[in-house]
Amino acid sequence: MKRILILGASGFIGNALYKELCSFFDTHGTYHTPNRAFEENHQFHHFDMETENIEILLQNLKPTIIISAVRGNFDAQIITHFEIINYILTHKCKLLFISSANVFDAFTNYPSYEYDKTLSQSIYGRFKIKIENALLRLPNDKYNILRLPMVFGHNSPRLNQIKNLIDLDEAIEVFPNVVINVTEIEKVTQQIHYIINRKKQGVFHLGSSDLVHQKDFIEEVCEVLGYKNLVFKNIYDSNFDRFLAVLPKENILPKNLQVSVQQVAKASIKN
Repeated sequence: MKRILILGASGFIGNALYKELCSFFDTHGTYHTPNRAFEENHQFHHFDMETENIEILLQNLKPTIIISAVRGNFDAQIITHFEIINYILTHKCKLLFISSANVFDAFTNYPSYEYDKTLSQSIYGRFKIKIENALLRLPNDKYNILRLPMVFGHNSPRLNQIKNLIDLDEAIEVFPNVVINVTEIEKVTQQIHYIINRKKQGVFHLGSSDLVHQKDFIEEVCEVLGYKNLVFKNIYDSNFDRFLAVLPKENILPKNLQVSVQQVAKASIKN
């Protein structure tokens, strides 16, 4: 049986992945903030990447697959990921790195595909690119890069942020000229499960197959949730449409694992 270690298994994406995979694989996860439920679950391991070396945990667990869904200090993340790379080079193990559409945020005239050149104007995007570039130098069977757009779904941080703004009667910031694609957490976990099962290699873009203006999508989500007469604050950072979307061209998943913008909006009300 494969042994999977999810870094950041206490977070939104990491925890959803743990729940998806734990019935099928020997699945372990890391957490940082003290939590009794995690402490009592012997599959969870406390790890502080700012003060600890990940190699000790890797040598103890000997995972065959590492999934990185960790958040936190960028410098500490880079050091941790380079330690993981050293480990997988000398062990029967691969890394699935959850990256972001922001690795393309300097390109605004078109959507981005798996093997397009990355270039970012943001600190976050450049940090992701640094780890991606290190992985791209490895043998193909040692890594997957999984680039995500904005992730929604029931109880997602982005959805909770919208609800909080509505509850506080504050305006929701929207970008009428930004064209995006989106995804929802349940589909993401199914897609990653498939990539693991089928031993897929390379770079995957795990977003909706269609595009939408960011403002239109946020309005649709609010409508699905039953909110009306909301106040939106339009932010225009360009006179033209600006794209921040990741679409697949090389590594296309089966139809049942693809998702549409409308499905993502509807997933906001799932229990």
